[in-house]
This record gives sequence, structure tokens and C-alpha cells, in this order.
Amino acid sequence: MSKKIAIIAAAAMISLAVLFALSVKIAATIIGSGDAVLTSKEGVGLIEVKGMILDSKETIRQLRYFLKQDAIKAVVLRVDSPGGIVAPSQEIYAEVKKFAARKKIIVSMGSLAASGGYYISAPATMIYANPGTITASIGVILKLSNIESLMDKIGIKSHTLKTGKYKDSGSPLRDFTAEDRAMLQSVIDNTHQQFIKAVAEGRKLPLEDVRKIADGRILSGEQAMGYKLVDRLGTLQDAIEEAGRLAGISGEPELILPPKKKMHYMDLLVEGAEGTFNGPLGRAVGGMKMMYGAQ
Repeated sequence: MSKKIAIIAAAAMISLAVLFALSVKIAATIIGSGDAVLTSKEGVGLIEVKGMILDSKETIRQLRYFLKQDAIKAVVLRVDSPGGIVAPSQEIYAEVKKFAARKKIIVSMGSLAASGGYYISAPATMIYANPGTITASIGVILKLSNIESLMDKIGIKSHTLKTGKYKDSGSPLRDFTAEDRAMLQSVIDNTHQQFIKAVAEGRKLPLEDVRKIADGRILSGEQAMGYKLVDRLGTLQDAIEEAGRLAGISGEPELILPPKKKMHYMDLLVEGAEGTFNGPLGRAVGGMKMMYGAQ
């Protein structure tokens, strides 16, 4: 009987493995078969940054792709984001700055381009926003929770071994001390200064002018233009046409999208694992993320 059960179990495992392999193959086909060859079409490239900024790799890949295309005379970066994690926002900022030194890059702000969404926009050649776009929110936020009392109620005890008094600062499993607060506040203050400096350099504004409005406040596109955080009010189409003019393209420029990202089977497996540990499970295990976020 046990031999029969073992055979059935083995067959089930093999079936699951085959189904998984087929699923990965189908997903890879849907996502795309690879990068396109160099384009010969002359026009304006379009890159979109939507939602939370959690990773920089895809935006950087697209910027570098268009930078290599001689036929692409300028790029429109469409930003519709409430911000995100500090480091990826800084990486995209650096890449936009490099791009702007060689080709024109026009930012078109959608409904929301705040905090990290504004950070990545700052070094562009020109920034367009709709009058009602929500933008600015120049600030840093770090959210922490404490579940120590909850664990006591359900009878769970936690024990921590560490090499220094700050190693578990911000842990949800113990009290947040004054020393923890002072240490983490100093990190946030330093990161905030980095944000202010990046905006001042990107927009070519006096540091003190940026500091006056770098208190986390949000601004409409119209208000932001008054503070010189935005150059012009206009739509995505206005930004595309401006990019064409700045690039010296006569008539309406052709809009060119970047090629789809090539995905390998291992990429899918790795991203699936990252999603697990960055998602609900990751939050349950613990972690600390400093955000250029609107809230």
C-alpha cells in the first residue's frame, strides 16, 4: 500500500513540475521575447513611470536604450507616481540627469508626481504639469509599528541577540526609545537634505528657496510653477510637441515606445521570490524602508 502511495505522490510531483514549467514558458511569451533591434525611425521616445517607485532597473534600461538611438532626438518621461523608496528614486534621478546632459528629456506630470515622483523629474530639461497635478511633497517619511503588547496578549515571547544597541532600532517587537528616535531622525534629516540639494541642482534654484517649501507640502501644478518647480502647464501631447521642437523635428514628432524587457525563466523565479519577501510575508518578517512618499 505504501509503495502505491509513493508512486501516486511521485506522479503528482512530476505533473506539478510540468505544469509549472509550462506556466513559466507561457508567462515569458506573454511578457516579451526580447529587446528590439536599433530603430531607424526618427522621433520622440516615451517612457512611463507609474505607481510606487520600488525599483529603478526598468526605467534606467529604457533611458539607456533611447540614449543609444541616434534617431531618437528627445524623450518624454511621463510621471504618474506618489513617490517610493529613496535609493531607486535617487538612481533614476542620476540617470535622468545623465540623459539630459546629452539629449533633451521632457517630463510630463500626470495626476500625481509627488515626493519621489518629483525627485526623478527635477533634473529634466523641462517639466510640464497639468494645472491640477498634485506634485512637490519634498520630504522623507519612515513609518514604524509596535506589536509588543499584541504579542503579550497572545502569549508569544520574542528574544533578540544583537551586536549593538541600535541594531534593532525600529523593531516592532520592543519599545521605541529616545535614543532610537534621535538616531533615526538624524538619518531622515540627512536624507531630506539630499532631496533638497537634488531639487536645487536639478531645477537650478537657490538652496534656501527650495528649503522654504521642503516641508512635505503638496502643491498643484499651477502652484508649483509659481515656485519654479514646474516650467509650463500643459498636457502629455504638449510635452511631446515641445520635445519635438527642442529636438529640431519639423511637424508632429512620431512617438516611439521602448522595446519590451526580455524575460528569462530564472528572472520570473527570482522576481516571484522577491515579491514574496517584499509583500505581506516580508512585512510580517520585518524591515525598514525610508520613503520619498506623499504619505
